[in-house]
Order: sequence, then C-alpha cells, then structure tokens
Amino acid sequence: MSNVQIGIQIILMFFLLVTLHEWGHFYFAKRAGILVREFAIGFGPKLFSYKKGETTYTLRLLPIGGYVRMAGEDPEIVQVSAGQTIGIRLKNDRITHLYLDQLDQRSQSIQGEVEAIDLERELFVRMIVDGESVRFPVEPHAYMVARGKETQIAPWDRQFGSKTVAQRAMSIAAGPVMNFLLAFLLFLIVMVMNGMPTNVKLGKVEADSPAYTAGLKEGDIVLEVNHTAIGSDSGKLSELIQASKDQPMMWIIERNKEQMQKTLTPKQMEDKVRVGITLTYDKRSVAVGEAISGAWDQMVFVTQNILVGFKQLLFGQFKMDDLGGPVRIVEVSGQFASAGLAPMISWSALLSLYLGIFNLLPFPALDGSRLVFLAVEAVRGRPIDPNRESIVHFIGFAMLMLLMIAVTYNDILRLIQG
Repeated sequence: MSNVQIGIQIILMFFLLVTLHEWGHFYFAKRAGILVREFAIGFGPKLFSYKKGETTYTLRLLPIGGYVRMAGEDPEIVQVSAGQTIGIRLKNDRITHLYLDQLDQRSQSIQGEVEAIDLERELFVRMIVDGESVRFPVEPHAYMVARGKETQIAPWDRQFGSKTVAQRAMSIAAGPVMNFLLAFLLFLIVMVMNGMPTNVKLGKVEADSPAYTAGLKEGDIVLEVNHTAIGSDSGKLSELIQASKDQPMMWIIERNKEQMQKTLTPKQMEDKVRVGITLTYDKRSVAVGEAISGAWDQMVFVTQNILVGFKQLLFGQFKMDDLGGPVRIVEVSGQFASAGLAPMISWSALLSLYLGIFNLLPFPALDGSRLVFLAVEAVRGRPIDPNRESIVHFIGFAMLMLLMIAVTYNDILRLIQG
C-alpha cells in the first residue's frame, strides 16, 4: 500500500472519530433548542468554513480534536450599554440588525442613543431618535454587526444555561456515546470480516526450529497437545508450550483431512520458550448473534485494558515513553493501515472507544468534568458560578495542552533517535 493511500486512511479515520463525537454534541444541543454557533473540526487558524442555517461549519489547522460552540458558553456578543450610539435596521417594525460601528456607512439604518436594551429576555431596544424616546422590539434571530462580523443574538431560551440539567447533560454526554456506538459498529464489522475461529492453524514454520524438525507444516490444524483439546484457543496452546521447556510434547494435527501425531520439544529461543511457529485460524462465517456477542466481548476486553492504563497513569506507574501524542498515534495508525483493512478498522474501533472513555474522565475541560458540574447543580438545586467553572475548565485545558506538547516532543525525539 502506498504512503498516499495510508495517509488518506489515517485522515479519514481521524475525521470520522472527531466528527461523529462532535455531531453527538451538536445533534442533541439542537434538539434541546440551543443555538449552535460553530461546528469545528480541529483547533487553531481556520482553513475552511461555510454557514448553513444558524451554524458555521469550520475546518481548522490543528487536527487534535474539535468542538461545538453553543450560545451562552462563550462571550461572543459585544455588550451594548446605555448612552452608546448604534444603528438599527427594521423589518415589519422589528429590529433585524444592530450596527455597533461604522455608522457613517449605515445610511439606511435608524441611528440613535441607547437608553435601555435587553437582548436576552424581553428583546427590546429603547433609544433616542431625533430627540424622541422610541422602543423597538427585537427579532429573536436578529444580528449584531461589529468589526465587519455578524453575530446572531441568543435569547435566554436559546442559550445552553437555560436548558434543564437533563438536556444539558445529554448534549454533553452524547459525544462520548457516539464514540461508543461507533466502536461497537466497527468491532461488529471486523467480526463479520474475520469470521469465527474454529481451529488453531499453523502459519509460518521457521527453518531448523523444533516444529520444522518434527515435520510440522504451514496450514496444519492443531487438534490436541499433550491430550488437551486446543480448538480455537491459541492462548491455551501458548501456555502449554511455555510450560514444556526441554520436554517432549505430543501434538495431534490434521493435514489434508488426515490426522497425524507429531512429537517436538520446545526450546528457549531469545526471550521465551518457543517451537518456531506463528499461529492463525481456520474460520467460518458468523451468525448475527455471534457477531453481536463477539463485538460486545471485544468492547468489554478493550475497555478493561484502557481503564488499567488510566489507573497506571493516575498512580504514576508509567514511563514517558509509555505515553503517545498525535505523532505516535499517526505512526501506529500507519502500521495498522499497512497491515490491511480489517486491522485498520479494529484500530479505529479501539481509538474511538479510547476517545469516548477519555472524554468521560472527570478532568477539567473534558466532558466528564462538565457532567460533574451538572451533577453538583442537580444536587444543590442551583448552578455553580459560571465564571468559576470557566476558570476550572481553562486551567484544565491549559494542562492538557502542556501534556500534549510534552508527549509530542517526546514522540519526535524518539523518532529522531530511532
């Protein structure tokens, strides 16, 4: 497979994982009636954007994640205060645009000094026009225009903070949930592609190895070893080999539908006891129930291993080389892409599951932390001060970026040093 094909697969994989995660946030936010200002893939400078409806869809330079920007979470609206001169545009006697600068170029607008303004609840502007105080109603979808940029106002009922705890929690949790669903679907696809193992079969047999000397050949099916049925359990076969160093083993194999008995003696080869074979499987197609059960079992197994990794990270049972950033992920993804479609899909499933679990950790700036704040709000009956919560998330985000820089530097250093 060419490097171009591998690169395309990796890009598509990251795009799928991040886009589906953010789509979960986006979809349930829209269902709750929240104004979603931006759906972004990546961070940093904007490479491409287009607007559809109320939302701007952007692709940004740094492919290390994405975000959904909801009204009420960012100070995107420029504040207008009493005494400020502004211009307004009307349609059917209601304000559709509020102009905050370059008023000399707004010849078609009504201009005046603001006396009072409420763009969240009552939706009105009272201003002095030609010496007279006039009150104008504001359209819920009106725009504020400043520095050449139009920003849709967000009435209180369109803001994130106005929704129930359950609606906000669903909007946040939906991102990781989408990753879990994607992981299950990908594991299911791999189960269907690979089939169900029926018997352990020999792959490559190394020259001059105990297996070669005993007459084993590639394609032989292993039925029994030391009177123990093997079936599809390659782990059991490996255990028997490891426990039989320098001891003769009796193997019953099947070759061309004929059973044969072979005797071989495992030897210490490099770092472990070996007989000089690689293992593969005889397979059959899977039934629907088997595929679903197998995909679920694989999800549980991978989840357990991911949680063990997080536990080691939490208690300091790791080395810096055990951590990997974007560079290492791309490197490993390239190896899986080179191995074939099924390994790449399986790796994508693992990353999707990892992304979902990681985002549910109760660390500031992650979805899990935001869910913790909502749980506290549900218990105490009132929200935590938004400014304090924002500070916590900002600190957490800064810490994550520092960790990302550190592991990326380590990855690059490791590549340079070979």
